[in-house]
Amino acid sequence: MTTPVPGILGAAPGVTGAALRSAVAGLGARGRATADNIANIQTPGFVANRVTFEHALAEAADTGSREPTGASLARSLEPVREDGNNVNLDQETLISLDTELRYQLMLRAIDDRLQNVRAAMRAVG
Repeated sequence: MTTPVPGILGAAPGVTGAALRSAVAGLGARGRATADNIANIQTPGFVANRVTFEHALAEAADTGSREPTGASLARSLEPVREDGNNVNLDQETLISLDTELRYQLMLRAIDDRLQNVRAAMRAVG
């Protein structure tokens, strides 16, 4: 997953546009962290990363903020194995699937929003 460049999304005004941009960016960051965790499953001493953004996004939406929220990166508090690594493939797989489904949902919401803009432009022009 890649974080989108502010093109058409940057033109989406309001709280909804900011929420969509923040959600896509946060999910992209979570996808990258999860991929990094899986890639380092056999690296001694590697501690998995966790990305959170939902609480900040909910607060921004509650206050009506139009500023995008950032994702925060933290080390996993899961127990470590004898080699000092704490990556759990089952858990990372579930996180990856959940993230991908949420990412697809956000892209669908963006697509729906853009279809509304297109329909309005056709009605005017």
